[in-house]
Amino acid sequence: MKTDKQQSPTIGSDSRSRSPIEFRLDGKSGVPTYLQLVHQVEHALRLGYLQLGDQLPRVKDVVGSLSINPNTVIKAYADLEGKGIAVGRPGQGTFIISVPETIAMAQLNTLRRSLKRSWLRAAKEAGLDENAIVALFMRTLGEFMAEQVASTDPDVDQGEVVA
Repeated sequence: MKTDKQQSPTIGSDSRSRSPIEFRLDGKSGVPTYLQLVHQVEHALRLGYLQLGDQLPRVKDVVGSLSINPNTVIKAYADLEGKGIAVGRPGQGTFIISVPETIAMAQLNTLRRSLKRSWLRAAKEAGLDENAIVALFMRTLGEFMAEQVASTDPDVDQGEVVA
């Protein structure tokens, strides 16, 4: 199995592929393989790497490059179809049909640089390793999102918000 620590897509690196995304797997993540593929497509869409009308890699290309079962790729693509993100066209491939609203790439880059310069640097200097940083970030994000829901939903008691 071809693995990579990060789940980020590699863009345009396979000359045989007509797709702007190449999948990578993290065998240590605990996330099912098909979900890793789904998440990579969703992240690539949010970051602007994939656009409306782009073709995803063919199932046989993904199977060949990652040494995984074809049913895994089919399941991931079916999940994307179920979410209304992609559609399979027999004999042609799977194509992006829906792109989520996102902010401009320049604004995303500004936010990313700010996160790296301040919060991530402080976490690293505090002695956290990569896994601890991810865990802390995900916990804090969960708390933040719960607080946002609580602040907009009058039926939620503030004491109920627990992460």
